[in-house]
Amino acid sequence: MRKCNYRRFLCVLLTADLLMAGVFGWWSLKHAIPDTIYIKKDSEEDITKILDLPFVTCQDTVLVSDANAYRVSCNLLGVFPLKEVKVETVEEKKLGICGLPVGFYMETQGVLIVDTGEIINQDGIPCEPAVNIVKSGDYILEANGESVQTKKALIEKIHASEGKPVTLLIKRKEEEIPISIEPVMGQDDRYKLGIWVRDNTQGIGTLTYVEEDGSYGALGHGISDTDTGQLLEVSGGELYEARIVSILKGNKGNPGELSGYIDYNRENKIGEIETNTEKGVYGNVDAGWSSRLPISYKSVGYKQEVQIGEAQIWTGVDGQVQPYTARITEIFPDQADSNKAFTIQVTDAGLLSKTGGIVQGMSGSPVVQNGKIIGAVTHVFVQDASKGYGIFIEKMLGE
Repeated sequence: MRKCNYRRFLCVLLTADLLMAGVFGWWSLKHAIPDTIYIKKDSEEDITKILDLPFVTCQDTVLVSDANAYRVSCNLLGVFPLKEVKVETVEEKKLGICGLPVGFYMETQGVLIVDTGEIINQDGIPCEPAVNIVKSGDYILEANGESVQTKKALIEKIHASEGKPVTLLIKRKEEEIPISIEPVMGQDDRYKLGIWVRDNTQGIGTLTYVEEDGSYGALGHGISDTDTGQLLEVSGGELYEARIVSILKGNKGNPGELSGYIDYNRENKIGEIETNTEKGVYGNVDAGWSSRLPISYKSVGYKQEVQIGEAQIWTGVDGQVQPYTARITEIFPDQADSNKAFTIQVTDAGLLSKTGGIVQGMSGSPVVQNGKIIGAVTHVFVQDASKGYGIFIEKMLGE
């Protein structure tokens, strides 16, 4: 009897394991299929071959209502539905790839709250008037009903309250919330709320591409606040020419960095920053600058064209943009929509000697394979500076 029960238990356990394996396999295949596939006009590419996934089949009939896009159902073993994919036919597209290190200056949309802190009042007593009321990552949009865009304006409005409660309109994620905080007079005879705030940020990155109409994409990832880690909501900003003055070489445990100097004179302003997204920073180049940038026009290569193998990273770590040899080592279909869609390893002896591989400040450096721009560098591996992640160029263009 005990043996019979034990066998039943094993059968139940084995069945549960098989069921879990099946569900996990179905889930993995579903997430490995992209939401959108781009196919060049007049191409005879087979969608199933583009996906290149085991046991996945696609329907062979579609609606004919749209000449430039259609939807295809993908199934497991031709029976179990997995996902519906949008297929868009596109014209051959060329981009002006750049690779130039640039300086970013961005102003936040409102005033960003970094943290709360203590105020020592005039009696020598520590006070925390804002603790548990505001949160790190909140944006202050208004103070006492008036818009505030700078830290200086906020400080003046708080002091002008003369100790009366200050009503703030804050943005927390997608919600706008009114709150009230009573200021405390510090030992410097100024009224304060006990909050650390920021209204702008600066940094060095790489300009990825410029289109014929002057619009550009850079970085391949968004700019986040160094303290909160949140993507900065910006009201605008400016792109400047940057001069690299030193290189901290990357090594194990230290990703390295390009140290640059940004001269904010108007003649060094390359263009405007309009948006900051998870896929990069975007805006428009000022008239006249397109002809001054080191641009080389390349056809766009879509993700189904990306292969494990030789590639190039275009970057300007020593004042001159040039291609450096690299190798794409892994491609992640289930992360195709992210800025960690593939891994790339620097193989160029010259770049390895200068930087150790990929360093901070190289984010946005174009990646070229088979003569086409297929993406941009976005991250460096902390434990191996020769390696990093990249984003597919179609995802940057999609933003």
